[in-house]
Amino acid sequence: MPYRSNTDLSPRVRNVLPPHARDIYRTAFNNAWQEYADASKRRGRGSREETAHRVAWHAVKAKYEKADGSWMPKA
Repeated sequence: MPYRSNTDLSPRVRNVLPPHARDIYRTAFNNAWQEYADASKRRGRGSREETAHRVAWHAVKAKYEKADGSWMPKA
């Protein structure tokens, strides 16, 4: 289920990430959704959706970090 816009993201993502981080999450999720359509390309037994969410969070964490309960760009 790729996301067309950031407003389509789940509240869990939309309410905690700043706008730029939401862009990163959505783009990474959508790319992973396409890339891991074939189950043989996934590690472990995760579903296509679980894998795409893991990839998306990893992409966010590469550029942002959680500090004092808020996601901030890494310096």
